[in-house]
Amino acid sequence: MQMSTRSPGCCFNSISDLRENAVSDLRLVSYLAPSLPEGLFDAVATRIAEATGRATSLRFVTRISAPPRGESDPFSSGEADIGFLCSPGYVWMTELQLPAVRLLAAAPVFDDPRTERRPAYFSDVIVAHGSPALRFEDLRGGTWAFNDPCSWSGYLNLLGRLRDVGGVPFFRVLRESGSHIQSVRLVSAGEVDGAAVDSNALALLLRREPSLASRLRIIESWGPHPIQPIVASTRLPSALTDRIAASLCSMHLDERSAERLRSFGVVRFAPVADDDYASERVALRSLQGST
Repeated sequence: MQMSTRSPGCCFNSISDLRENAVSDLRLVSYLAPSLPEGLFDAVATRIAEATGRATSLRFVTRISAPPRGESDPFSSGEADIGFLCSPGYVWMTELQLPAVRLLAAAPVFDDPRTERRPAYFSDVIVAHGSPALRFEDLRGGTWAFNDPCSWSGYLNLLGRLRDVGGVPFFRVLRESGSHIQSVRLVSAGEVDGAAVDSNALALLLRREPSLASRLRIIESWGPHPIQPIVASTRLPSALTDRIAASLCSMHLDERSAERLRSFGVVRFAPVADDDYASERVALRSLQGST
């Protein structure tokens, strides 16, 4: 885990909510790096510090996309206030008898034209450029990489797709890579036959390393999926989380902030609601016997 701390750029002039005033600092945790760049979450943490007048700390959990179902999480234990994670973690934690998190009503909109400027993304199914595979079914009996078992785009969505094509066994080998970026590298090096990766993670990687484009092909795209949510501890006052969401949704109006967001492929933040994740909630319930 890595941690950074930033100081607020402003202070409150008046506080009407005593509970909000009692929150002296905000502890953020991201489960989405390195597949999405750490700098994106650092920019968001800075915005939150400036908007709330609180110091913020940011740490990274890099081997899983979300707290695993049924295991301890930093929100229940009081170790984190705000989190960036894959949607299964949000679904699992909000289905607990006493949920420790709720949705923070803002999420990033990336510059992928397929999303039509909505907070959404895809699972891009990739193979090596020289692969004979033209569709997912052509990978039967092959080798497959996935980032981690808590990921919607890289793993859990795959389980639903496997059910559609006749269930398991389908692959000869399933290999856990640890990140979408590593899955891409395994495919491009010919060490596995295919992978499903976060479309935004793939696009950003190809911008940084354009030579990779000649070594890969996208044969299918699954989705769109609702974008990875931001969650807030239920210990935080709703007035504070509402202010944070509003500040993120206006972040693109500040030119310097907008430029920083664009460097990570983000156009803006947009409002989201729990209903946006209803389809994944249903899908995850149906997969419980498979995970």
